[in-house]
Amino acid sequence: MLPFLFLTLYYLTGSVNGQDRYRIMFYNVENLFDPFNDSLTNDDEFTSEGARYWTWRRMNDKLNNIYKVITAVGEWDPPTLVGFCEIENRFVMERLTKHTPLSKFNYKLVHRESPDGRGIDVALIYRPDQFVVEEERFFKVYYPDDSTRMTREVLYARGILDDRDTLHVFVNHWPSKYGGELATEPGRIAAARAVRSKVDSIRIFYPDARIIIMGDFNDTPNSPPLVKGLGALPPEEPLKPDGLYNLHQPYVAKGMGTLKFQGAWEVIDMIIVSKSLLNRKHGVYTNLDGGKIFQADFLVEPDEAFVGVRPFRTYIGFRYHGGYSDHFPIYMDLYPNR
Repeated sequence: MLPFLFLTLYYLTGSVNGQDRYRIMFYNVENLFDPFNDSLTNDDEFTSEGARYWTWRRMNDKLNNIYKVITAVGEWDPPTLVGFCEIENRFVMERLTKHTPLSKFNYKLVHRESPDGRGIDVALIYRPDQFVVEEERFFKVYYPDDSTRMTREVLYARGILDDRDTLHVFVNHWPSKYGGELATEPGRIAAARAVRSKVDSIRIFYPDARIIIMGDFNDTPNSPPLVKGLGALPPEEPLKPDGLYNLHQPYVAKGMGTLKFQGAWEVIDMIIVSKSLLNRKHGVYTNLDGGKIFQADFLVEPDEAFVGVRPFRTYIGFRYHGGYSDHFPIYMDLYPNR
């Protein structure tokens, strides 16, 4: 009886003596749309009359799939923070947090409509019993050659983690490579510089700020936007006081990734942290090897075109496939400094 009681307490509270970790997750959910036509955005294909025959039932099936992924990543103790991209609007996020079993955790939402032409946004949900948001802002990304061209904004939230520490969180979805890598790279560099500028601004007042930058960067860890634009470094000693460290960079050498493109794995979803989160000086910390990719068996299927497996996605082309996403979720843990 006692072992059963111990496990029950662990899954309900994180540990018998209190929270033993705070899980931070990011997930590109692959086109989470509602089935309604928005006259202000190019979402026609994701309607019941559109090319993808997107229906209320298919939306609900996808929402339930996302709930299952979040629960699995949390190991039955859902993450403290979850960043999202490729979500259409507040409506779908509220359906996720209030009309699936996630509702019991009372997740709160940070979101606003982005200027993206397809109407896809970034969002952040958080457990108010563990994280209290004190400030939320959204930063526009301007293309250097066309100030009228718009893409997803960068979400910023500052909050208190369980009365232990202040976190500065950025959620990103940088411009894609659609149209060619070199032709689109200036947009990603612009996004990188926008984030770096905000980080530097925070550090003027809080030099040792605990910063988390997560998202789908639509580029690899060693690319110019990540390295030169943002200044993201591999998680290796010695650490620089003002360094930003890419916890998912080591997966490149392992031949692993968060997305599979033409048979090759790529790491384009990442969590990047400030040096201040890599020591035990403050209220919470993480480790150099703290970045994880969640590649559970139920999220993959055989790759018939190439070898191995691939993500079990919602659509293959315009054919409904009924899976989860074309990206794997990623996560990291913060540990309390006891």
